[in-house]
Amino acid sequence: MSNTKVLPLLEPEVAGTVAPCCPPLTERPLTVEEAERTAAMFKALGDPVRLRLFSLVASHEGGEACVCDISDVGVSQPTVSHHLKKLKEAGLLSSERRGTWVYYRVEPSMVATMGQMLGTIG
Repeated sequence: MSNTKVLPLLEPEVAGTVAPCCPPLTERPLTVEEAERTAAMFKALGDPVRLRLFSLVASHEGGEACVCDISDVGVSQPTVSHHLKKLKEAGLLSSERRGTWVYYRVEPSMVATMGQMLGTIG
């Protein structure tokens, strides 16, 4: 008797598509769920160290950055790891371990969603 569980396969995301989080703010009021998801994204970026780390990853050559290249932000390595974890939990970054290093990438669909949401204000 096996203790393994078969999990369903998910369809891969099509490149260039944006999984909509929320409508533009001028289109209609956000639902409770949309507001909670959006607040989590902006809360993650509301810390200056996290915003700087996010910017370092986003602007890094090739669209991804090794943690070893972005850890000099004026806080200890454990604090950098904590902030990167919070950015991942908010869906703003993804990561991949390669040997002893972890590489981070900005989730383009999340950035596009935030831009779409805020783009109509003004």
